[in-house]
Amino acid sequence: MTERKPPGVDFESWVDKQIRDAEARGEFEQLAGVGKPLPREVETTYDELWWVKRKMAREGFSVLPPTLALRKEAEDALEAALAAPSERIVRKILTEINAKISDMMFKPPPGPPLGKKPYDVEDVVGQWRERRAATGGSDGSGV
Repeated sequence: MTERKPPGVDFESWVDKQIRDAEARGEFEQLAGVGKPLPREVETTYDELWWVKRKMAREGFSVLPPTLALRKEAEDALEAALAAPSERIVRKILTEINAKISDMMFKPPPGPPLGKKPYDVEDVVGQWRERRAATGGSDGSGV
């Protein structure tokens, strides 16, 4: 709909005409959910941001306080380090996440406490080596 409202025409009648023309062209016939009731929320209290929350859920987004987001990032980094193909990559992953954890420990943002301390790189590298040995992987020290 790129057509502009002509001057002197009442806005409501112009919009009504646009809708009637679209209906005549059949543009409303194949819409998803046609003839079905609108979905109702289970919640009984009104939340003015309901549409934002639904959109974020549909798009796979979430908003966490910075400490909780870093906690999740740290857990993911540990998993990635333990599954890394070389010791050099294990050390790189841990060094990067430890820097972020240290920053947050000394400059805490608002929200719940982080509850994490930097990982002991040598301890995680030892775990990584044990896993590699158990699965028959090479040393891959890559130091």
